[in-house]
Amino acid sequence: MDREYLSLKHVEGSMMELTGLHRVGFGEIVEITALDTGKTQIGQITKVQGDSALVQVFGDNLGASTRNRSVRFLEKPFEIPLSKEILGRVFNGIGQAIDEGGPIYSDKHLNVNGRPMNPVARLYPRNFIQTGISSIDTLMTLIRGQKLPIFSGSGLPHNELAAQIVRQAKVSSEGQEDNFAIVFAAIGVKHDEAEYFESTFKDSGVAEKVVMYINYADDPIMERLVVPKCALTAAEYLAYEEHKHVLVIMTDITSYAEALREVSSTREEVPSRKGYPGHLYSDLAAIYERAGMIQGIEGSVTLIPILTMPNDDITHPIADLTGYITEGQIVLSRDLSGQGVYPPVQILPSLSRLMKDGIGEGYTRVDHDTLSSQLFACYSKVQDVRALAQIVGADDLSPEDQAYLKFGKAFEDQFLDQGQDANRSIEESLDLGWELLKILPPESLDRLSDEDKEKYLKVDHGK
Repeated sequence: MDREYLSLKHVEGSMMELTGLHRVGFGEIVEITALDTGKTQIGQITKVQGDSALVQVFGDNLGASTRNRSVRFLEKPFEIPLSKEILGRVFNGIGQAIDEGGPIYSDKHLNVNGRPMNPVARLYPRNFIQTGISSIDTLMTLIRGQKLPIFSGSGLPHNELAAQIVRQAKVSSEGQEDNFAIVFAAIGVKHDEAEYFESTFKDSGVAEKVVMYINYADDPIMERLVVPKCALTAAEYLAYEEHKHVLVIMTDITSYAEALREVSSTREEVPSRKGYPGHLYSDLAAIYERAGMIQGIEGSVTLIPILTMPNDDITHPIADLTGYITEGQIVLSRDLSGQGVYPPVQILPSLSRLMKDGIGEGYTRVDHDTLSSQLFACYSKVQDVRALAQIVGADDLSPEDQAYLKFGKAFEDQFLDQGQDANRSIEESLDLGWELLKILPPESLDRLSDEDKEKYLKVDHGK
C-alpha cells in the first residue's frame, strides 16, 4: 500500500529528510509532488536511521520550503522497463527514452541494482572480442566476460577510442555476429560530446546494435550515480535473457566518482582519500563485478570502463581502486599522443590479466602468445636504448642497439599508429608484428625458439 507524507523535516538542495516513517527501505523510490504547481519528481531513499530517512531527488533544486510538497513511497526499488526493442534506442540517465521512438512498453521491469550472481555459477572468461585495434588485440587482448578499463587523461582521445571500439568490436566466433550488442553509457558528458557519439554510430551503421544511456553534464547530479546501473541492467537483460554477447563501454567513471563525492558531502559522510567517501571501493566494485558469464546461459557481459586520471596520476584513488578490482588496464600516453600516434596506447604499463586464457589455438592463433611476449620484451628494450642514446648519442650505439631504435620507431609508426578508420583483423595484426620483428637480429629475440624463428621469421638455422 502506498503511503503519502505531507510534512518534511528538512530540505536542502536536492536532499530532503523525513521523520515519523514506517516500514521504509534503503533504495526505495519515492514520488515528490509540488502541491502548488503539481510538478512531480522522483527520488530515492539513500539513508535510513530509525524512523527517519534521507531522500535524494532526481531533479532540480527543491527550494527551502517543507510545507508545499507531498511525498509518496512507492514500495519498490528503482526499476527500468526492458525488451529487445531497446536496441538502437537512446535513453537518459534514469532510463527514460530521449529519442523519437517513444517510451518502452514491457511487462519486464528490472531493478537497476542487479541480481546477485552466484560465484559458483560464474564461468571463467574465455575467447576474445576483436576491437580491430592492433595494440589492444595483440598485446592486451579483451576477453569475453572480462572487465578491462582504459586509463586516460584530460585532452587525450579516449572518446575517439571508445567510438572506434563501438564501431569495430565483434565476437570472434563464426555465426554469432547477430548475437553481439553494445551498451554505451556516457556519464556527465557535454552535449557536443553526446552528439559526436550519436552521429558517429549512425554514420557508421552500427546504431541498431547499440543501446545508449546519456547523462549530460547539466543533468541532476544524482542521475550520474544511476546511469551505469541502468546500462548494466540493460546489458544483463540482453545477455542472460536474450542470450547476446554484450560489450558495455562507460565514459567517464571519474564523473561518476566525483558525483559520489558530492552526494556523500551533502549527506555529511566522513571523507576518505582526497575527499572521496570510504565506500568508493565498494561502489566501484558493485559496478565492475556485474561483468561476467553464467554457467548454463548463452551470453556474456564484457565491460570497458573509461576513466580520466586527474593530473595523469595513476595512483589517484579512482584509478588505484579500479586497478584493484578489474583484470588489467589499457593506459593512454600523453607523449605518444603529442607525437601524433593514434591510439596512443602506452604498452608497458598496460596488460590484460586474463589474456593467456582467451587466446591461442581455438581462439586467435597458435603464435599469439609467443609474439605478444616478444613484442613486449623488445619494446621494453627500446626504452632502455633510447635512454642510453640521450647520454652517448645514437651514432655511438652498437649496431644491435641501433636496430632497436629502428624497431621502436617502426613499431610506433606502423603498429601502434593506425588511425581512427583502420579496422585490422587479428590475423593482420599478428602478421604485422612478425614483420616488425624481422628488423631485429634473430639472436636478440630471446623469447622465440629456433623453431619459431624458422617458421615465422624465415631464419635458416640449418646453415
